[in-house]
Formats: sequence, structure tokens, C-alpha cells
Amino acid sequence: MSALNQTPAAPLTATTDAERALAAGIAPRRWGSWYVAEHRLRGMKGYLPDAIFQSFGNPLIYLFALGVGLASLVPQGVGGVTYLQFVAPALMATAAMTIAANETSYPIMAGFKWNPIFFAMNAAPISPAQIVNGTMIQLAIRIVVTVAIYFGIIILFGAVPSPAGWLAIIAATLTGMAIGAAQASYTSTITEDKGQMAMLQRFAITPLFLFSGTFFPLEQLPLWLQPLGWASPLWHGTELGRVFSYGLEEPLWLTVTRVGYLVTLFAVGLWATHRHFARRLNK
Repeated sequence: MSALNQTPAAPLTATTDAERALAAGIAPRRWGSWYVAEHRLRGMKGYLPDAIFQSFGNPLIYLFALGVGLASLVPQGVGGVTYLQFVAPALMATAAMTIAANETSYPIMAGFKWNPIFFAMNAAPISPAQIVNGTMIQLAIRIVVTVAIYFGIIILFGAVPSPAGWLAIIAATLTGMAIGAAQASYTSTITEDKGQMAMLQRFAITPLFLFSGTFFPLEQLPLWLQPLGWASPLWHGTELGRVFSYGLEEPLWLTVTRVGYLVTLFAVGLWATHRHFARRLNK
């Protein structure tokens, strides 16, 4: 009888430790990509002075050296515009490419090897896909900020006669993202540093910089070298920037093709990077 008269035990609460842990993981699962981007942006404090100089100093140096100095040797201009107007969109696209090449080289390899933060993130409720997406978000933010500053300085130099010139920011950003995704798909596979980054800079990034119609029309290259420019995302991004900044005349289908080429390169590079991150982090 005493057992029957005992006060009933309090009902079990549904909030167990496991359920609390699952609930705590909802936000990272939903916003994980942005958390990764925030982490990488905060990590820029270590080289913030260099980033600031790259954003402000490089445009001034290049514009004075090329747009003012070298332009004096080309008084007739190029394609009906001044040399400064011709080269300015190329400098914006080149800045985007440089940032992309830097951010998707050693920083990605370090996340797997020397400072394996990617493995720590993956141990939390953040997926490999979110790590990749967060990395790309941080890259896009840095490119947009730098290219926008570049654009503002170029305007002060009077090198953007078209009202649609601001679209050159989008063209340069798309160029950088395409190159960054493509390079990330490669650097995410590197397990040992054997000088691959230096080789990539020497035999990929530098040739793109020199042979993509940046400082002179692509048609000035020998015919056998021109296919390198045709395949170059930097050339397509530069030509897009010229279409927007001073109204370079070209068929609409060619402009659409350039956009499609850059979008495709970015999409394929992003897809490959997702696969490589997932393979390495989920071993």
C-alpha cells in the first residue's frame, strides 16, 4: 500500500543532453558558411597592413606608372580611347586575380596541414561544403572591397567615361572568383609542400598577367600565342570591364559568352573544391 501511496515521480524532461547538443548545432548548420567567412575575415588582422596597401597603394602605383607614365609613349591611345582608359579595367581585373591567387594558395593548404582549422571546423556541426562556401564568401568580400576602392581611384583619374562603368566591378569580381575557385580545386588536393605554389605563380598566374591583353591588345601577340589569351579568364574579365567602363564595341553574343565562360569556370572549380574538401575531411 505504501508503494501505491507514493507521490508519482516527475515526468522525464525531453531536454536531454543529447537534444541540447543537437539544438546548439542548429545555428552552425544553418549559418556555418558565414561563420567560416567571419573567421577568415578576422584572421586577416595578421596581414591587415599589407591588405590595406594592396587596396590603396597598388592602384596608385600602377595608374601612375602605366596610365600616366607609359601612356605618354602611347599618345594616340588604343582603340579610340586613351591608354589610361584602356588599361584601367585590366588593372581592376588583375587586382582581383592577384587577391584570388593569394587567398586560395597557402591559406587553404595551411587549413589542412600547418594550422588544420578545417578539421576542427568539420568536427563541429559545420560541413565541408560550408567550409568551402565560407572560404569563397570571404574571398568575394575581399575582392569586392579592393576592386571598389580601385574603381573609385580610377574614377578620380578620369578613366571611366561610361555611366555603366560600375559594372566593371562585377566583371572583375567574377574574374577573381573564377580564378580563385579553379586554383582552390587544385590547392585543396596538395598534401605536401614541394614548391607547387611557386610553380603555380610562375607558370600560371604570371603568364595570365602578361598574355591576357592587359597592357596591349591581344591581337598584338604572335598568332601562336593568342590561344593562351583566348583561354585566359583574365582576358575575358578584362574585355568585359572594357565593355562596361568605356563601351568597347563587340557583338552581344561575345559578351554573353565571356560571362558564361567565367561562370562555368567558377562553377566547375567550386564543384571540384567541394569534392576535394569532402574527401579529405571525411576520411
